[in-house]
Amino acid sequence: MDMTNFHVYVGRDQAQTLPEIRKIGPSDVKSALVSGIDDFRAMPSHLAFLALVYPLCGMIIAYVTSQQNLLHLLFPLASGFALIGPFAAIGLYEMSRRRELGMETSWRHALNVVRSPSIPSIVALGLLLMALFLAWLAIAQLLFTWLFGDALPTSYGQFLKDVLTTTRGWTLIVLGCFIGFCFALVTFSVSVVAFPLLLDRDVGAAAAVAASIRAVAENPVAMALWGLVVVAALIIGSAPFFVGLVIIMPILGHATWHFYRRVIVRDPTQEHPVDWPAEPLPGSAHERVAPHSFLFPWPKEKP
Repeated sequence: MDMTNFHVYVGRDQAQTLPEIRKIGPSDVKSALVSGIDDFRAMPSHLAFLALVYPLCGMIIAYVTSQQNLLHLLFPLASGFALIGPFAAIGLYEMSRRRELGMETSWRHALNVVRSPSIPSIVALGLLLMALFLAWLAIAQLLFTWLFGDALPTSYGQFLKDVLTTTRGWTLIVLGCFIGFCFALVTFSVSVVAFPLLLDRDVGAAAAVAASIRAVAENPVAMALWGLVVVAALIIGSAPFFVGLVIIMPILGHATWHFYRRVIVRDPTQEHPVDWPAEPLPGSAHERVAPHSFLFPWPKEKP
């Protein structure tokens, strides 16, 4: 494996100090939410622009499932937002980072994350979350087929009747919620602070995931509370045809950055520059890796 690409997984400097985890409590969860709301108030137009993606996707999901007789996948698809949300909110973390540093913030700065030295690691971790999302959909489909066979629901009324008034339906609810909880727990553990950490430091995907898991293990009560807050907020935002996510998602995205700041002890010597150069100089510490290298990390053969 080419060592210039290996840092996608372990970070450019393999001898760097591992992120230090801080003990936190419920007050830190509250403070992170307050800071997230403050960021939303300071940058509402930019955040609304970004968050419109979520209700739009929600309406597309509802339309596709109703037209293609895939109503049984509506809940797994909708709940899947929680699985890919940490990756989708990466632009919001960047806006909070810039505001924290007293820099100019606008919607275009949210897109500047593509210039981050950690972007290959960020994309690699995003692909992991996408794989978990697809696995969740596949298992949901298998569970429905196991209980109801190959016959698909033809209307919302029939589907709700089958689910709420039959033994098979209640089995689907119980097992589905349990399996979904397991997927959510895994996703939460590997990503709760991983994406903000990669945006902040070039530690590599493996170190970011390890730090996230350690943070959950060392702060079980606070992390459980944070997870409940996220789930409750997403449910509230999704209820009115996903429109509430226009406000909920930006607040959660910004709050996640501030939550990360409270969980991981800062180390200015390892943080990324205040602003990233448009094009890193060849051979510099922040030279970008070729876009394909996080998927195919072996060297090209010379002709």
